[in-house]
Amino acid sequence: MSDEEKEPIIRKVVDRLAARYPAAPRHRIEGIVTEEYDSLDTGRIRIYIPTLIENSARTRLHRELNT
Repeated sequence: MSDEEKEPIIRKVVDRLAARYPAAPRHRIEGIVTEEYDSLDTGRIRIYIPTLIENSARTRLHRELNT
């Protein structure tokens, strides 16, 4: 996926997670979301990528903030 397509997806997921986890630094959320995006970027079915990214990032943030 090109950067033009990637940025809006990442921004939307970061915005949702930042609202859900206000105690987490935004730069940390962005880092996690970007890592999760990069791990799924080679997938063939692109429509589910935002959902998969958000779920994985939410799990990681939850673990970090509740440990």
